[in-house]
Amino acid sequence: MNWITNYVRPRLNSMLGRRETPENLWIKCPETGEMVFHADVEENQWVIPVSGHHMKITARERLRHFYDDGAFEEIANPEVPQDPLRFRDQKKYADRLRENRLKTGLEDSIINATGTLEGMRIVTTVHDFSFMGGSLGMAAGEAIIRGFETAVERKCPMVLFAASGGARMQEGILSLMQLPRTTVAVEMLKEAGLPYIVVLTNPTTGGVSASYAMLGDIHIAEPGAVIGFAGARVIEQTIREKLPEGFQRAEYLLDHGMVDMVVPRPELRPTIARLLRILTGKDALVTEEPAEPAVIDNSDTAPVAGLEPAVAPANVSAEPEPPQREPAETGQKPSPSF
Repeated sequence: MNWITNYVRPRLNSMLGRRETPENLWIKCPETGEMVFHADVEENQWVIPVSGHHMKITARERLRHFYDDGAFEEIANPEVPQDPLRFRDQKKYADRLRENRLKTGLEDSIINATGTLEGMRIVTTVHDFSFMGGSLGMAAGEAIIRGFETAVERKCPMVLFAASGGARMQEGILSLMQLPRTTVAVEMLKEAGLPYIVVLTNPTTGGVSASYAMLGDIHIAEPGAVIGFAGARVIEQTIREKLPEGFQRAEYLLDHGMVDMVVPRPELRPTIARLLRILTGKDALVTEEPAEPAVIDNSDTAPVAGLEPAVAPANVSAEPEPPQREPAETGQKPSPSF
């Protein structure tokens, strides 16, 4: 027992009126090293206000900022077999699942939800990177398919937030089988004629980037997000070349046509709402009345006294016939007209 720490210091603090500072009062920016208030970062959706560095955010926190008034309804994920391969490395896979469920309060790395975005009903699938790196296993694959099926049943657009290290190695080939299964789910949504927008966050790699995360109608990336299949170090060792600066970052992929736009997190909500209105045709004026048939004004033509204006039949052209020529003075009689 350290009597100075456990006894003397608390007594001095109580006598001098000093209070302990909460440990999470300040956050250090990973890019600049600047200390910023925790409350300011949380209010800005976990984006450092000065540097613009995008920190990781939980799935439920992201949904709370994304939907109207923060209100959404979670969609129950289907049940799947746990630890089908009885896998074990340094720990049992079953123990890893139990630890991550206690830490995050989630059943797996995927949350499906439905709600309104600026009045439009949509379905959202979100990866939570804090659950085993957002890895894709059997449970995650079934949850993603359930999200697409719900969007098709309710005829809603689909928005997916990807954040994953790839396939979950503890499930082996069963994890890799989720790549073609989720791809089929994407095709189901497209056959139904519903929009599919993907938001690529930091990081999106491995089998996730090789399947449903790169099959959207529009791909949006958060600033600075790492997006790719294999890691940069593995690629450098394979090709034995130095990779360019910023390789696999969102801005680099935007310059090379891999993503459609890079949007900061606080601007994602209005940007996605605008895109969905365009894709669903809700920008058009649905209340516009049909145009009235044109009325020909013949008021400039003087009517002939004693004659009613002739009305052409509907299927006969109303163009006037060419005038008849006067007979010549040679005594030639005009030809009879029939």
